[in-house]
Amino acid sequence: MIASQSKSTRLYGQLRRALQCGRFVPGQRLEPAALADEFDASLTPVRAALHRLHGECLVNDKGRDGFYMPLPTEAALRGHYECMELLLLNACDKGASPNGRRHAVPEPPEGTAKATWQLFDTIARRTPLRDLQHIVQLANDRLAPIRMAKQAIVRDAHAELAELASAWERADIARLKSALRAYHARRRQLVPAIVELLNDAHDALH
Repeated sequence: MIASQSKSTRLYGQLRRALQCGRFVPGQRLEPAALADEFDASLTPVRAALHRLHGECLVNDKGRDGFYMPLPTEAALRGHYECMELLLLNACDKGASPNGRRHAVPEPPEGTAKATWQLFDTIARRTPLRDLQHIVQLANDRLAPIRMAKQAIVRDAHAELAELASAWERADIARLKSALRAYHARRRQLVPAIVELLNDAHDALH
């Protein structure tokens, strides 16, 4: 039993990191057998990991039809952005402060989505509220595949990230909050284009 739980936990961590890195695209079906081969595991821990991810709203369980990556509607995606913004602003208000380390901003087009995830995760982790850290991580992971998929239509994402990182490194919380509001306001404006892009990519899989 302990060994089975250990395998499931390991698979859960591997799959979650794969989600963060954009290994699977929104709307993609997740085949347990294929995942078992890819991660050198049996079906039981793979299914257990997928059920756990479903419990965190990172994967959809459609019963007999299987597991899928979430493919958000415009309303759902707009809600995700609003939630992420409120959580990060709350983190700023609850004492989030940098630890003096420089936050790397990779040159475009590589790595901007991953670096955004890392910055938002860092902001949350620099608060004393563990529950807030956990909630931000879930919201951040939910948006990670979408950030990876939409990079082509956000041409100045590097400049946006550089502004956020600069404000954070300088502990200029007022400037950071303003940049976070601007970042998420722009994402909400892009929601129709992002959803269209995601749906086109999903259709191309079939």
